[in-house]
Amino acid sequence: MLANMATSLFKHGQISTTLPKAKRLRPLAERLITFAKRGDLHSRRRVMRVIRDKSVVHKLFTEIAEQMQQREGGYTRIVKIAPRTGDSAPAAVIALVTEPVSPKKAVVKEAEAATKVAAKDEAPAKEAEAAEVEETKDAE
Repeated sequence: MLANMATSLFKHGQISTTLPKAKRLRPLAERLITFAKRGDLHSRRRVMRVIRDKSVVHKLFTEIAEQMQQREGGYTRIVKIAPRTGDSAPAAVIALVTEPVSPKKAVVKEAEAATKVAAKDEAPAKEAEAAEVEETKDAE
């Protein structure tokens, strides 16, 4: 079942299934993509043990592996959708992440720059001058 689901995922880019099946499929799909990123013959044969369709394996090693080359993991995404009609089973869509990786260093630098600008905008509060008070002795 997982092999067929992985084949469909790589063929179509995303599939709709139940949430538990999607959670079981994710580690298998990510492991297969990691093998495809290696690109050697042994990795191709390991993937062929699971996915029997040669055209899907070719697509995995040529197209999908190239898209995922910059990623170090997290090749798939699971999005919960409305429960399935009929039995109200929790449904989800598992999809390949195709967006390019945004470098974290640039995001961190932008955040640091924003905090510096905010710190400059906030001028330190000036202390209000207190008027001197003279004590008087009351006659008792």
